[in-house]
Amino acid sequence: MKLSLTTAHQITYDTIFGHPVAPNLPWTEVRSLLENLGHVAVQPNGHLKVTCNGQTMVLHPAEDHSITSLDEQKLLRHFLAKVTNETAAPPTSGTHLLVVIDHREARVYQTELHGSVPQCITPYDPHGFGRQLHYVQDDSNGKRKPERKSFYDAVVKTLQGAGSILIFGSGTGTSSAMAHLVEELRTHHHELAQHIVGEVILDQQHLSENQLLAVARNFYANRVEADSTPAL
Repeated sequence: MKLSLTTAHQITYDTIFGHPVAPNLPWTEVRSLLENLGHVAVQPNGHLKVTCNGQTMVLHPAEDHSITSLDEQKLLRHFLAKVTNETAAPPTSGTHLLVVIDHREARVYQTELHGSVPQCITPYDPHGFGRQLHYVQDDSNGKRKPERKSFYDAVVKTLQGAGSILIFGSGTGTSSAMAHLVEELRTHHHELAQHIVGEVILDQQHLSENQLLAVARNFYANRVEADSTPAL
């Protein structure tokens, strides 16, 4: 489908496919773009059913009349990529990171994507904080010391500038270093926290890098499948 867009519609289109993801997309601008491309019908529950080029999508307007949900924006991006017969290009900036963390250490990898699926993972430490990503436990009495903020601060510094962050951890609740890291990001680093795409619990101590990559591939494959499923 060849696009014929006004300047305003082109700006909206480019914003949808931009990186980083826009903090919000005004409904009026998105709806105007969709009406230009296809047919938009308002359902009794207020949702918008969009039909274009044989594809259907349902969007759920928020009370503030903007799209702020990352999943909703991904659904919109995927829909537009299909109806225009274009491939959604991976971000040109930002880095896809994989964090493997427990209470002893954090390993940060750069994930190289082909489309939406990781092809390989390589150690990542552009800022030189890697030497700090170790947490010393008190093994003398078999008890773990209280969480050390400097440990999580070092991890956070390494994540600066990330386009997406996938986190692998073990344990749940207060026993989960992953949970502590996510809480630190959401409490003190709101913008960075918005780039978290998933949190996966696994037995990381017994997994090789290739096995970690396999888990990451499975996660992203499931995410792509979910994004491609039309909303009801």
